[in-house]
Amino acid sequence: MTPPLLSVRDLSVQFGSGATKTLAVDGVSFEVGRGETLAIVGESGSGKSVTALSIVRLLPYPAASHPSGEIIFDGKDMLKADERTLRGVRGNDITMVFQEPMSSLNPLHTIERQIGEILSVHRGLGGAAARARTIELLEQVGIPDPASRLGAYPHQLSGGQRQRVMIAMALANEPELLIADEPTTALDVTVQAQILALLKDLQARLGMAILFITHDLGIVRRIADRVCVMTQGKIVEHGPVSEVFARPQHAYTRKLLAAEPKGDPPKSDPSAPVVIEAKDLKVWFPIKRGLLRRTVGHIKAVDGVDVQVRRGQTLGVVGESGSGKTTLGFALLRLIHSEGRIVVLGEEVQGRSWKAMQPLRRNLQIVFQDPYGSLSPRMSVGDIITEGLKVHEPGTSFEERDRRAAEALVDVGLDPAARHRYPHEFSGGQRQRIAVARALVLAPAFIMLDEPTSALDMSVQAQMVDLLRELQAKRNLAYLFISHDLKVVKALANDVIVMRNGKVVEAGPADEIFSAPKSDYTRALMAAAFDLRSTAVAAS
Repeated sequence: MTPPLLSVRDLSVQFGSGATKTLAVDGVSFEVGRGETLAIVGESGSGKSVTALSIVRLLPYPAASHPSGEIIFDGKDMLKADERTLRGVRGNDITMVFQEPMSSLNPLHTIERQIGEILSVHRGLGGAAARARTIELLEQVGIPDPASRLGAYPHQLSGGQRQRVMIAMALANEPELLIADEPTTALDVTVQAQILALLKDLQARLGMAILFITHDLGIVRRIADRVCVMTQGKIVEHGPVSEVFARPQHAYTRKLLAAEPKGDPPKSDPSAPVVIEAKDLKVWFPIKRGLLRRTVGHIKAVDGVDVQVRRGQTLGVVGESGSGKTTLGFALLRLIHSEGRIVVLGEEVQGRSWKAMQPLRRNLQIVFQDPYGSLSPRMSVGDIITEGLKVHEPGTSFEERDRRAAEALVDVGLDPAARHRYPHEFSGGQRQRIAVARALVLAPAFIMLDEPTSALDMSVQAQMVDLLRELQAKRNLAYLFISHDLKVVKALANDVIVMRNGKVVEAGPADEIFSAPKSDYTRALMAAAFDLRSTAVAAS
């Protein structure tokens, strides 16, 4: 039998020492054959990424150590290898694609320079040869007109294009093993489908093996030959994807497979009072050029959109990044300048001053996408939740604010004692519940939910969907739910609008749009979300 390309045996990873030691990976074993795709799936904190980083010895030393195990790559023992051997393997025989390309790419260097640096270090290429190879790589990963993109900086590319650049950098030296650590988590469903198809195509052409780290079982179904299911630092189940998915043996695997958001949203009343509506809403950003900074055109982020949300209703807003979803939400809440008619609780608010808007703010709340960046690390959970009360009810006593913070935490399923702790002491799902509690404490009529589940594990997503439905039924809340995850939208929204390039391309009851989409663009979104097989998006 041909020996495996990578063999990991009884690997353990420990952080700290003595009384503070933590075993992040505990006796993990698996193999990756040449040309094979192995997926390691599990929730945040399961040890997936720590295992992947151990393969190329990128964990922080001496904070991390390996009490047991061995990692054999192409006959080399990576845990005993010296630094020179490791440098020869990293970026050459084994390469990595990380989750967030903006934090992996240098914002101060052009794309050509970043890819050229790899070619220079590992292949000794420079000048015209490096430029030609860079163009070839960008063309290989599907960057249109690659020669014109050489001078671009990361911020000038879309999320999907940045991830393609990361893949180009990883493939520059034609590695034998590509480690892809959540490479599609932050991407739109159509871009995600394109990236997965690209990886499979490149794998077939180059014959490389892929170790794919993810928490999304839908991706595992499409890309992997075999899967290892990991939790609390251990692999609890492994085998061919078809067998594990059809006949899961371990309770944790069954839990993951059942974790997709399910059920239907609460029924909405078409005669319920309108909480917020807009007519012909426009947000145009000027394009200025020349010495005198003259306006030569506009970016039409939102272009003539009509929106209406009633009590007890969830309006889903879907579309790819840059379609105008979040800009629409901010414009509705008068957080950015817009043109058109906006009515909140029966009051015309377009043109009102910031001060005149303040009495209405308590009824208009937001839950943001990132549960890590939206909570102040310097404030206790209680202070975070009651900050709005201090603004809108300045005469409220400390005892009353504390009581209401405790009630809000109970409403979102957290221990009221949590109000005395700080955000860093909570998981991502718990932080997002704290953000919901902060919105609820003012008893609002309307909550804008901006991608509130995109940074969460599948099981936590399902919990968050259940929580939002429960709170809506209990408080008769109106939601504007912004997302590119159509599975979550399907479980929450009564009505849906589909946006592209600032315009609404389709709108109507959610069940009609999901069962019989009318526009080519909506059909492409549906295919990418529910099949992950269609990569085509209708032309503009």
